[in-house]
Amino acid sequence: MSQIRVVLAEDGDLLRAGVLALLDPYDDIDVVATATSLPELLAAVDEHRPDVLLTDIRMPPDFTDEGVRAAGELRRTHPDVGVVALTQYADVEYALDLVREGSDGRGYLLKERVADVDELVAALRTVAAGGSVIDQIVVDALVATGTRRHDSLLDRLTPRELEVLSMVARGMTNAAIAGELVITDRAVEKHINSILTKLDLPANAPVHRRVAATLVFLSEAGVGGGVAPRR
Repeated sequence: MSQIRVVLAEDGDLLRAGVLALLDPYDDIDVVATATSLPELLAAVDEHRPDVLLTDIRMPPDFTDEGVRAAGELRRTHPDVGVVALTQYADVEYALDLVREGSDGRGYLLKERVADVDELVAALRTVAAGGSVIDQIVVDALVATGTRRHDSLLDRLTPRELEVLSMVARGMTNAAIAGELVITDRAVEKHINSILTKLDLPANAPVHRRVAATLVFLSEAGVGGGVAPRR
């Protein structure tokens, strides 16, 4: 099993120590450096060239969106380094910014996922392999609101297409959607192709079209800054 080299950027001493302890038993995860600020984070990535950066979104110097800014800069300077961003808020704007230049090698998780170390490790492995992870709570919280912006792109969709898109956003496969709606797989494919066309998602989009459709759904459905984390 090949090792995944990780830089951990977290300014909270207790959480940083906790993450290190939780990841220690996993033979394929090697935390090669830690950082407590954006400058330290960038320096550690330059020095150690990790496979994945596991970072808090808000940290010194400004406690705003340092983790997201780091991901954007690394996309240009170290494109092979994956980024898993941790936050205590299900803020979709951050998730959108994180994948704006492509979803490959990017993950967005709530900090409460740290307690479920298997899920955190699965996210690290997925992102290290070039995949993407969006926290299901971010999706579920916004799907549950049932609201969307005025003049939303989603207004282009039929009620059935909106229903299908909400299931895509929940991470359901075509087969699962077909079973839930009692329609054929082919019918699901036709709905999804129509959705992608109506949302103006070209085949050569930098973000995978299915992920892009999910992000459109999230950005248009009930986004007003952030959704409170699950208690």
